[in-house]
Amino acid sequence: MSAGRILVVDDDAAIRTVVREALRRDGHIVETAASVAEQRRALASFDPHVLVTDVMLPDGNGLDLVPEILAGHPNMPIIVLSAQNTLATAVRATEQGAFEYLPKPFDLAELSRVVADALAMRSAASGADDVSPPAEDIPLIGRSPPMQEVYRTIARVVANDLTVLILGESGTGKELVARAIHDLGRRKTKPFVAINMAAIPRELIESELFGHERGAFTGAQMRTAGKFEQAQGGTLFLDEIGDMPMEAQTRLLRVLQEGEFTTVGGARTIRADVRIIAATHKDLPAMIAANGFREDLFYRLNVVPIALPALRDRSSDIGELARHFLDKAAQEGLSRKRLGEDALARLAAHGWPGNVRELENLLRRLAALSREDVISGRMIDQALAGGGAEPMPQLFAGRGLEDSIETHLSAYFASFGADLPPDGLYDRILAEVEAPLLRMTLAAVKGNQLRAADLLGINRNTLRKKLTDHAIDPGRLRRSGPA
Repeated sequence: MSAGRILVVDDDAAIRTVVREALRRDGHIVETAASVAEQRRALASFDPHVLVTDVMLPDGNGLDLVPEILAGHPNMPIIVLSAQNTLATAVRATEQGAFEYLPKPFDLAELSRVVADALAMRSAASGADDVSPPAEDIPLIGRSPPMQEVYRTIARVVANDLTVLILGESGTGKELVARAIHDLGRRKTKPFVAINMAAIPRELIESELFGHERGAFTGAQMRTAGKFEQAQGGTLFLDEIGDMPMEAQTRLLRVLQEGEFTTVGGARTIRADVRIIAATHKDLPAMIAANGFREDLFYRLNVVPIALPALRDRSSDIGELARHFLDKAAQEGLSRKRLGEDALARLAAHGWPGNVRELENLLRRLAALSREDVISGRMIDQALAGGGAEPMPQLFAGRGLEDSIETHLSAYFASFGADLPPDGLYDRILAEVEAPLLRMTLAAVKGNQLRAADLLGINRNTLRKKLTDHAIDPGRLRRSGPA
C-alpha cells in the first residue's frame, strides 16, 4: 500500500482519533480538523492527497463544500462520511463529485481500503457528474448497513448507462430500485417502461418486446410498437428476466450486442436507444448450469449487479418502513393509524417471507379494516395468522364451495364422454372463478381499484392486468355500485 497525506475532518474527537491512528498504522501521514475553518487552513498548509470529511460540521456542511474544494484541488479524492444514511445522501455525494461515500458507523478496514483506492486513482479526474438532483421523495426506505451498500451502488450508476441486474427475493423492491436509477439519472425526462416476463405468454414475448407489423400473425390488425420502441431514449426494465423463454433470450442477446432490432414481421432496422435494467428472484447461475438461461446473456446483463437484502436481513428498517406505509395509506384516503408500543416488536419477530411487499400489504389491510386508531401487537399477530384487523366470518362453511365446483366439474367431464376436455383446463377454471370475484369486489367498493386491490390482497398493477384480461370495466361498476 502506498503512503499518502490524509486530512481527516470530523467534529467528533473520538472519531478523529480512531481514524487518525488506523490510517497511521497503514503508513499514512495524517492531519485532523474539527471544523470547516480548520479544514481550509489544513488544505492550504498540509496539501493532502486525500480528504476524509464528515457532512455535519459545526460551521458548515462538508458535502456542500465538495465542489469548492475540488475546484482548488481537482486531483484530490474526497471521501464523505455521514450519519444521514439515506439514498439521497449517497446520490448527492456522488453528484457533488465525492470519490466515495461511507455511512456511519463505518468499518475501519473498509475505510482503509477506500483510502488506498483513492490514492491509487488520484490522478484520475473526479469532476462532478451530469446527474439530476435527487427527488425529495425517493421511495427507498431504510438506513441499515445492507441498504447503505445498495444506496452506494445506485449512486455510482445513475450518471452512466451501464446495464444493471437487480437480484433479490420477491417483494424486496426491485422495481423501486430500477425506478430510482432512472429518476435520478440523465434519462429521467424520457420514458421508464417495465415489462414482467413472468406475466406474458411465451408466444407473445417477442411481440411485446419488439412490436409487430400488421399481418405479422393472426390477429395482428395494426402495427404495434413494442417495449423497446416505447422506451426509446429512456429505460427498459425487464422484470423477472429468469422467466424469459430461451428463444426470446437469443433475440434479446442479439439486440444487446448489436444495439438494434426489427419488429416481428418487419424488415426495417430500428436503433435501440435504451438503458437496460433487469431483475430476477431466481438463481441465474444455477439456471445456466441446468441449460435454462443463456450464459452469454447473463454476462451481458450482469454488468452492475445490485443484490437487495431480504427484509429479515434488515430488520432495523422495519419501524421506519411501517410508519412510511401507514402515512402512505393515510395520504391515499385510508384511516390514519399509528403503531402501539408492542406492535413493532411483533413486526420485528416475523420472518417476512414476502419481504417489504408483505409488510406494506399487511399495514394497508390493517389501516383499511381496523376500527382502532392504534395498531396493537395483538392485531399484528391476528393479521399475520391470516385474519384481518377484526375476526372475520368464515367465507364458506364446510365444503360448500368445493362441493359446488366438484359437481360442475363432474358434469363438465361427463359431457365429453370417453374423451378428455381440451388442454388448458386449469387456466379456464381459474378464469371462470376469478372474473366474478373481481366484478363482485369492484362493485362492493364502487369501482375503487385501490380499495379493491387491498380487499383482494394483490397489488394494483396485478389487479389492472386481471381487469384487462377479463375485459372488466371498473368505470361501469363505479357508476352502478353494488347490486
